Amino acid sequence: MATTHADGDLTTLAERAGRELENASPQEILRWAADTFGRKFCVTSSMEDAVVAHLASGVLPGVDVVFLDTGYHFEETIGTRDAVEAVMDVNVITLTPRRSVAEQDAEYGPRLHDRDPDLCCALRKVEPLEEGLTGYAAWATGLRRDESPTRANTPVVGWDEKRRKVKVSPIARWTQADVEAYVAEHGVLTNPLLMDGYASVGCAPCTRPVAAGEDPRAGRWAGRGKTECGLHG
Repeated sequence: MATTHADGDLTTLAERAGRELENASPQEILRWAADTFGRKFCVTSSMEDAVVAHLASGVLPGVDVVFLDTGYHFEETIGTRDAVEAVMDVNVITLTPRRSVAEQDAEYGPRLHDRDPDLCCALRKVEPLEEGLTGYAAWATGLRRDESPTRANTPVVGWDEKRRKVKVSPIARWTQADVEAYVAEHGVLTNPLLMDGYASVGCAPCTRPVAAGEDPRAGRWAGRGKTECGLHG
């Protein structure tokens, strides 16, 4: 049974859980989140893979899995979302921006992602996610510390100050090898683009395959200083 917490208590709760669950398994971390927040807890997924959704469905069957359809996704990403919805015990919720791509082009000019990628991400990712998470007290991500220097200090449970919610990163301590082993053992759905040289899958205009030895996120906003869309910082 989930317990209701005052907003002020959540910060302390998150920080304590982050310390106490640092060495816990992803399943134990997710069980804590499910027991603490119940249906006020959701998983977010970019549909690069369905690892966290799969883990969460084993702990909280029918868990809400929130997906941002930016209007710029690869067909393979939309296909992965549809497959996850069809075969896993989850409730996929698709969020969309306030403006269609055509409406954004009309207001800001075409190819905003090339001219001002931060604004494009804010309009098509950050804004709809903040609105979509309104009804939840906690959300889970697939962030891992080994993905990039900006994620190296990701807590397994922390406080999302911007959204005033508990942020759970159950596989923060996992490596890419851990992810691949879990996918192989459980037959978890993954985005087909991961087999085509893409190490991190985002919007089609801003994502390219990576070369051997490159940082996994080097294919995101290549040639720019940008490494994050704004959802996680």
